Amino acid sequence: MTQFVGLAPGQAPKGHLAGLPPCPAADRIERVVLAIGQLFAFCWLLLVLLIILSVAERYAPPITATMALVFGATPGTALGELQWWLFAAGFMTGLPYAMVRGSHVRIDVVAEHWSLRRKAWVELLGTALFLLPFCALLLFYGMPFVLRSIQLNEISASPGGLGAFWLAKSLIVVAPALLVLVGVARLLRVGNYLFNRAPN
Repeated sequence: MTQFVGLAPGQAPKGHLAGLPPCPAADRIERVVLAIGQLFAFCWLLLVLLIILSVAERYAPPITATMALVFGATPGTALGELQWWLFAAGFMTGLPYAMVRGSHVRIDVVAEHWSLRRKAWVELLGTALFLLPFCALLLFYGMPFVLRSIQLNEISASPGGLGAFWLAKSLIVVAPALLVLVGVARLLRVGNYLFNRAPN
């Protein structure tokens, strides 16, 4: 999806729907999703550092002692779980970010030869019939799961694991909610092209 958000001055938009006119409403929504994605991108740096720390914790007694003060008698379990949390946060918030930037996988062998108008119609129908309903299902079935975890103040089942498990489980609804925002922005963008201006 061609985006006008996040482009450097003078940089031309490119991608699947290059040539769409700017849409301020879609731009505002996409800026929010991009900001959240950029914030959570630090999860990948933290994950790398945590993996290094986890390895060092196994073989360096002073680091093991320090980690035991922070995470308890078995710091390896908590560090391992924290790695999974960071991976989940980076991946789940990275999906909407990639869709805004057009970095997600697309198979455009046929569509690359279509007119912009036909691509916009396919984007409109695909978003309305597949992306948004799929996200709605994830939210409908995921929300009770997350709310129950919050009510129980769920903790890890592993000895020495992390508490506040609902933080990680909340990503089950955060990612689809962000994808809904992306879908709405996409509908606004292609709708602006299809219905508010004369086709090329």
